[in-house]
Amino acid sequence: MSVIVPAHDEANVIGANLARMARGVPAGRLEFVVVANGCRDDTAARAARAIPDAVVVELAEGSKIAALNAGDAVARHPIRAYVDADVRVAGTTLLALAELLDTPLPRVAAPRFTVDTSRSSIFARAHYRVWEHTDYRRSGHVGSGIYALSAAGRARFDAFPDVIADDRYVQQLFAPEERLALDGHSFEVPAPRTLRAQIRRSTRIHRGNAEIARDYPELRPAPATGRHGSLLARVARRPSLWPAFPVYVVGTLGPRLRAGARGPLGWERDETSRR
Repeated sequence: MSVIVPAHDEANVIGANLARMARGVPAGRLEFVVVANGCRDDTAARAARAIPDAVVVELAEGSKIAALNAGDAVARHPIRAYVDADVRVAGTTLLALAELLDTPLPRVAAPRFTVDTSRSSIFARAHYRVWEHTDYRRSGHVGSGIYALSAAGRARFDAFPDVIADDRYVQQLFAPEERLALDGHSFEVPAPRTLRAQIRRSTRIHRGNAEIARDYPELRPAPATGRHGSLLARVARRPSLWPAFPVYVVGTLGPRLRAGARGPLGWERDETSRR
């Protein structure tokens, strides 16, 4: 399997995260392709030091989509994993993904998604405490930092289109029964350190989802019904979550309001978790 890692100014985290991906992986089992795009730091050099046999591509343009397509252009293996540079995932998990997707069927897969809130503020932690009980967390979600495609799955589309939410675009190309959850494995992303940073990050997610719905209406998912009522019922049964619920409402409605406002969208990624 080829593991493609787009990276924009990720010098603070790229070395440790790549080393974790490569640790314990037998030679030749995984090909690592790191695409440093628009970097003003030494992301590329640190990537090369972390995995000496990795393919490191440098692009002048700061664009995740350009990085994904550049990685695809040089990757050798038909099974592909796309991993954000701030994701913490073990090499054993990547190997398990490769085994799972070694099939002629078109499929997309991901490990279980976990969030590290150990360095977050009390308000950011409160938001995620309620978030853990949402339907989003309980459903078989693919994306949010890492997804992998079988050879037939990658053949379902050509180049990555110029969209904000590449993971959402790829997920919606597959029917629910074609989306696989990798049992017994997980990956971790660091949570934003403040609620304000979480709101900024979620704004980009909402705008990305709205862009997919607008430009690719055939990929629009069926409307979710009853999800807010289900969450309220779960919170109502857990008094320990009651103080956190107003914080969750702010952290959820704030990005929706910001995403609906007119104006250009900046990079909007979370810098606080990369310090």
